[in-house]
Amino acid sequence: MSLKGKVLVAQGGGPTAVINQSMAGVVLEARKFMQVDRVYGAVHGVRGIINEDFIDLTQETTHNLESVAKTPSSALFSTRDKPDEKYCKEIFEVLKAHDIRYFFYIGGNDSASTVQIVNENAKKSSYEFRAIHIPKTIDNDLLVNDHTPGYGSAAKFVSQAFNGVDLDNRALPGVYIGVVMGRDAGFLTAASAIAQKFPDDGPHLIYLPEVAFDKEKFLKDVKETYAKYGRCVIAVSEGIKNEDGVPIAKELMSKVEYDAHGNIVLSGSGALGEKLAKYVKENLGISRVRSDTFGYLQRSFMGCVSEVDQHEAREVGERAAQYALWHNMDGSITIHRTGDYSVDYRLTPLERVAKYTKCMPEHFINKAGNHVTEEFKSYLRPLIGQDTSTAHLLRAPMVEKILGKKL
Repeated sequence: MSLKGKVLVAQGGGPTAVINQSMAGVVLEARKFMQVDRVYGAVHGVRGIINEDFIDLTQETTHNLESVAKTPSSALFSTRDKPDEKYCKEIFEVLKAHDIRYFFYIGGNDSASTVQIVNENAKKSSYEFRAIHIPKTIDNDLLVNDHTPGYGSAAKFVSQAFNGVDLDNRALPGVYIGVVMGRDAGFLTAASAIAQKFPDDGPHLIYLPEVAFDKEKFLKDVKETYAKYGRCVIAVSEGIKNEDGVPIAKELMSKVEYDAHGNIVLSGSGALGEKLAKYVKENLGISRVRSDTFGYLQRSFMGCVSEVDQHEAREVGERAAQYALWHNMDGSITIHRTGDYSVDYRLTPLERVAKYTKCMPEHFINKAGNHVTEEFKSYLRPLIGQDTSTAHLLRAPMVEKILGKKL
């Protein structure tokens, strides 16, 4: 039996370059169904639901929705609120008051947990209601999914950025350290390797949260690489940890801040890159050592959007609406790789996706723990799409020296 009532869609957590494709997919698909009275959007995610800050997307033009879909960041705005049982109960009361029968929440594993709790409240109250979690995260760390919308575009940005960094480092050699987002999973930092074309291309070293970070080994890796190439480009996940699981950033920060989820704030400081650069400079005596912290740049960069990522982000939104409205089902939409390259979308129980984090599998990381394998590159290539620039180097021979002078 089809439920008659309103649809509500919300966006949570960090924005991405393609999250609006999912929102547009839900809205446009839901507006086709006769049992849908209105399609609302919650402004600022779950906080907007509590505050009853809704926009009536039934009255938005298809043309503008399509334009917004191609625009990075969260058009409905977002929130970092992590709802507990009490918070979710308040969410449910608002949904019930507005006769919202279909709830779609686009976000990561915390968003899946929110959908699960709200859905349980509806069942306890015998309120006919369908809730679907739609995957989104540049970290690519949702369980069950082969990959997540948002990751492909962010990975494309990281790969292109390191491609440019490597070219810069060739021209003026030294040591470069780029710090990339990734608290517990190194998928995004690992993407720095995908643009490598020549044997001496950087990044020469990659450090991920999945491998315990040893400062002495790090120094040894840098020294050997610099001796081999006369330069060294390094990609580092912001969440790298020591063997006790303590973030290296925490060791280096004079003042530690925590977010609403109880996690150490890693992206608001350049401390990790600066301290690692200082460590290399002081111990190896290399004069030219530089660092950058990518921070939020990789999330919503307009000039680096993967067309594959866009298409899949749209489809997970459409499939979410179809599962709820056609099939009267709850759950989380998950992406499964079925070929080279093709995907399928399935509905997975919320409890299998909520709360937990997926990390890089061992076969994606080299044995030395300081780079990635060809298997990882094969996994990533289809996700960043075809429109990717590649570097070219001069191949003409050197002219024979006459005076033999050298600076």
